[in-house]
Amino acid sequence: MAEPSDVLAKELQTDVTGVGDEEDAEVYGASQWQLIWWKFRKHRMAMTAGLVIIGLYIVAVFCEFLAPYTLEYRQVKYALAPPQRLHLVSDEGIHLWPFVYGIWGVRHPETLRKFYLDDRSRKYPVRLFVRGEPYRFWGLFKTDLHLFGVDGGGTIFLLGTDHLGRDLLSRIIYGSRISLTIGLVGVALSFVFGLLIGVISGYYGGWIDNLIQRGIEILRSFPSIPLWMALAAALPPSWSPLQIYMGITVVLSFIGWTGLARQVRGKILSLREEDFATAALLVGASRWRIMTRHLLPSFMSHIIVSLTLAVPGMILGETSLSFLGLGLRPPVTSWGVLLKEAQNVQAVAFQPWLLTPVLFVIITVLAFNFVGDGLRDAADPYAR
Repeated sequence: MAEPSDVLAKELQTDVTGVGDEEDAEVYGASQWQLIWWKFRKHRMAMTAGLVIIGLYIVAVFCEFLAPYTLEYRQVKYALAPPQRLHLVSDEGIHLWPFVYGIWGVRHPETLRKFYLDDRSRKYPVRLFVRGEPYRFWGLFKTDLHLFGVDGGGTIFLLGTDHLGRDLLSRIIYGSRISLTIGLVGVALSFVFGLLIGVISGYYGGWIDNLIQRGIEILRSFPSIPLWMALAAALPPSWSPLQIYMGITVVLSFIGWTGLARQVRGKILSLREEDFATAALLVGASRWRIMTRHLLPSFMSHIIVSLTLAVPGMILGETSLSFLGLGLRPPVTSWGVLLKEAQNVQAVAFQPWLLTPVLFVIITVLAFNFVGDGLRDAADPYAR
């Protein structure tokens, strides 16, 4: 008769073996995208960065509602006002809800430079879903509802104001729509150009490959920033803001596709002689079907990683051109346009809050890089 401990051990071994078999069957039966997702979600930094990116694009979509003021709203008497601090404690004690003090500007008797002081006799509680300046959400319907704000007569400049008295936080929120979408649109154009040209170059080879590769080498021999500047300066100054936006996007994509085309060409060269590609050719599949249905899906995860890492480059390119005055121009608002106001040393010394858009650029670029690193690790699902 078997000992109870032997029976228990045998049952535990059976349970563990069964669970292991089920997990193995699930792994081996999963698709490539399922394997990538399972590994990607274990990358905590990449998952956190992904949530940050989603949050930034939500801000870009609902910028009119989330901003406490509209893009055109200005209060000249509060020009270059520093950020207002949120308070929970006043002379009356502790408050359960944050508030801001009113501010008033005075001139320094010697330098005549204007500075601002808190008016502790005026307290303005920060309220949610307040009525403020009217706007058209996505240009479709008119409303005046904002996520947060203060009652009439008060101000809430959490990141300060610019030289025209416009709320910097509101302008940063509005600018995110341009700066973030120009990266996606630019990468989409680069994706089309790079994928198409890279596949043609790698699959057909011969004089077509030589011609394409020599053209890519000529384009890559030019320094990126001077070339971007030259192309952006060629845009007619009479263009509308929308035309300038599309023009800058095309300019940024003009160089961005070359790296992807080289990567796609290399992958196609290594895969076009594989057995599955040869078998498809022998059964009568067209060259276009072999490229689009057999070769490209085999390294699509690598392409997605490359595109994810290319988005920050597009955002930095637009920011650099706008900062230099060769990209987007007012009344269009982007993070680069906002940074153009902080070009002189005086602004950095006396109004450092004008450099706040730099923080949003840094956060966005780091978030995309972390997501790209996580996708790069997850693209090889069987790696330990």
